[in-house]
This record gives sequence, structure tokens and C-alpha cells, in this order.
Amino acid sequence: MTGGTQRLRLAELMAALSLATDLGMGQPLEQALRTCLLAIELAARMGLAKDEISEVFYVALLRFIGCTVDAHELAEIFGGDDIASRRASALVVGGSPVEIGRELLKIGAGQGAVRRIQLFARLPGALPRAGDSARAHCEMATHLALRLELPAAVQRSLGDEAVRWDGLGAPKGFSRNDIPISGRIVLVARDVEVLHRAGGIARVRSALKSRSGHAYDPAVAGAMLERTAEVMAAMDVTSPWEAVLQREPEPHPWVPESRLESVLETFADFVDMKSPWMAGHSRGVAALVALASPDAKNMRRAALVHDLGRVTVPNGIWDKPGPLTDGEWERVRLHAYYSERILERSAALKPLATCAGMHHERLDGSGYHRRSHRAEISHEARVLAAADAYQAMTQPRPFRPALSDSRAAEELETEARAGHLDAEAVGRVLTAAGHRPHRTAGWPAGLSDREVEVLRLLCRGGTKKEVASLLNISPSTVDHHVRHIYGKIGVATRAGATLFAVERDLLE
Repeated sequence: MTGGTQRLRLAELMAALSLATDLGMGQPLEQALRTCLLAIELAARMGLAKDEISEVFYVALLRFIGCTVDAHELAEIFGGDDIASRRASALVVGGSPVEIGRELLKIGAGQGAVRRIQLFARLPGALPRAGDSARAHCEMATHLALRLELPAAVQRSLGDEAVRWDGLGAPKGFSRNDIPISGRIVLVARDVEVLHRAGGIARVRSALKSRSGHAYDPAVAGAMLERTAEVMAAMDVTSPWEAVLQREPEPHPWVPESRLESVLETFADFVDMKSPWMAGHSRGVAALVALASPDAKNMRRAALVHDLGRVTVPNGIWDKPGPLTDGEWERVRLHAYYSERILERSAALKPLATCAGMHHERLDGSGYHRRSHRAEISHEARVLAAADAYQAMTQPRPFRPALSDSRAAEELETEARAGHLDAEAVGRVLTAAGHRPHRTAGWPAGLSDREVEVLRLLCRGGTKKEVASLLNISPSTVDHHVRHIYGKIGVATRAGATLFAVERDLLE
């Protein structure tokens, strides 16, 4: 595995990230790329300036960069499958309240009468949480866009991605004049792409007429209606990936090779936010392999993106407290495949793809997704597999508590003796784990020891009542701590707090 020294085009890296958001939203690969082609064509035909079209370009690619943050909550509301719920809602998210209500009536379809009754009974209490999820989605999108050093206008538009022209579900003080033009165009373009696949041009035109002045800005809907054929022709390409890169407005932003790790840390946090049980996992693996391998730079990069394919698996599986069924295991095994496929598309990330996709391979052929054997597994992939296993063992999971460092080391050595993991790789990882630096300074943002305890439990999905019980304090005291924590670190949601904790290594 080698890394290039070429300049890295920002559009290419963001296009790769868009493939992951496609899968997380239950859409086919390249859905965001096709949306991007529609959006910039529509923007150009509406006479937008070059800098405005550039804004449209990035908003279209990254509109759902916050999609992982509310997956846990959506899974609880919609019977365990956040991805299926997103796929179904894509057709009606721009529709009328009646259309949206009809979709809600499908909750729990196929899960049996008793289960559906249980889900409907929880719905009144769950809907306010759905609003919180939308706010968390926007907060995370804005934060990640800031870390990617995207323009301020793009950050703002991504933060408003859930806002409709009619203000349905918008925060207090909403004004339609505040919605960036890029967001208005991308909302229409994304719906057009989804509706066209579902029902062709006729369904697209019907939706544009009925939703104009409601979800859609009438000017944008009108322009799309007037130029439907010309705009839709933008998608008629052999390779949406190549077409998007060719259509990016000049000048093309480039990322210095020295900043690639920072960008990949954003990728890592994007995927690890999908489940409160996984927060910080990819960064932890990256820290281990950087110490355990002579090729520290490229190994760390591969570790940061090894789990991108995790977004393809519903949270009802990742967060399940009991054993997985055979069918659920099949979905889990495919996540490594999707990690590799996403990375393969980008010339800048392709050198990391094979190693990242082999992080669950085992020497005896019992791993996945390839079922590779000893001679087929590179030294780098062996180290990554050992680091991934160790890091997972030392973090809590819904089906078990976190193992102590010593117990995890014993388990890893047992795996090596059994011929599953490479003994040398295990030794390197354990040596790296034994030399982790310990915190000597105070907590960031002036957090107290107790506030860090509360923050850690909150990030792992604990409710205020659960945190109170675990720390033997009252819920009102927990609420007091949470308000102080949010104020100190400058966030408004659990998602924002979790990102803060992950970025500053507070979850260990």
C-alpha cells in the first residue's frame, strides 16, 4: 500500500464521501452525483453566477453529510431499519402533510400486528425526537463542512438542508428569504432524481406542479418545469462520476496532500456517528496502527476509512443487544466490501482500498468479505485486522460491556494462537496499546471530571435518567451538567457533543 504525492482535488474526495451518504440514505450509488448534475444544470439555466453554481455543486454532493447522526433515533422510531425508512421517505419528504402522514402509516410494515401496535403507540412521543434529530443532522453537517474547510455559504446551506419553502418543520423565526438559493435548487434536484426513478417524467412534472409554493420555491420549480427535458438530459451520461468532475466550476479547489488525514478524520467521524456504540472507533484504530506499523502515514489513513461501508447496515443490526440472525450477518459482512468499493472510485483514495476492505479477513479463511487465507493477506491488512479487533473489544457494545485492556490483550492473543489473527501483527498492536499516552493536562473547554463522566455516558446513547442512575445522582443534576457542558463546548445537541468528545479523545 502506497500513497501518492499528487495534489488532491477536493471535488473528488467529496464525490467519494457522497457515495457513502447515498448508501446511508438507502439510495443507489451515484444518486448524489446524479443530483449534482441536475442541480448545476438547473442553476446554470436559471442564470446563477459561477460562484453560486459552485456552491450548488458542493451542497448537492454533501446534502446528507449529516445522515449518520440520527440513524440510531430513526431506527428506534421506525422499527430498527433507519435505512429503509429513509429510502421510503425520499419520495414524500417534499410532499404535503397528507403524503407524509401516509408514509408514517407504513411504520413497521411486515413486522407483525403486535410490533406495529407497539411502534404506533410510541409515535406521539417519538415525533418531537424526530425534530431533535433533524436539528442534530444540520448541526453535524455544518460542523463537518467547517472541518472540510468548505466555503461559508456551503456550510450555511448544509445547515439549512431540512428547511422547506413553506416552513413546514422549520425553527421559530423562519423566513423563506433566508433559505440559500443553493439549498432551494438542490432540494428540487434531489427529489426530481428520486421521483424520476420511481415514476418517470410524468411523476416528476406532477410533483413539481403540486409542490411549487409548498416545499419548493416557485421560481425553482417553475424553471425545472419549463426546462425539464434539457435539465434531465444532464443525467444521461455513462459515468456520473466523471461527468461531475468535468462539470465542477473553475477554479477547482485542491487539498494539500498534508491535509488528507484531516479530511479522512472527517470521513471517520461521519461513519462512527452512526451508532453511539461506535463513536471514536475509527480514530482509535488509526492511533493503534500508526504506532504498530512502519508505514504509519498510510496505515493511519486506511484505518480512518476502513469502516465507511458501515453506513449500509441498519442500526437495528448494529445496536442489537442479542445474537444476529444469519441474514443480519450477511449484511454485516458486506460492509467491508462497500468500504473498498467507495475508496476504489477515487484516484487519491484507491491506494487505501484493498487494505481497508480486508480489515475483517482472518488467516484461516474464516473472515470476510473475501474469505482470504494467509498468503493473500498483506502485512498491513493483518495489522489493521488486529487493531480493529482490539479497539472493538475495549469499547462497549450493545451485547457486552467493554473489556479491560488486559482482557482484550488475552482475547487477541487467543485469536493469534487459534490461527485467526497474525501473531506478529497482534504483538505489534499490543505493544502500541501498551504505550498509549495518558492525559496529564486538564480537560478541554474547562470541563470538570464529573462533566466528562456525564459527557461520555451521553455520547454512548444514555438518557438523562440512565446517566443519573449510573452516576447515582438526580436527573435534574444531570440536566444541569448537560446544560453546562453544551454551553462550555458550544453545541446544542448530543451529536455535537459526541463530535466534540471524539475530536478531543475524551471517550477513552
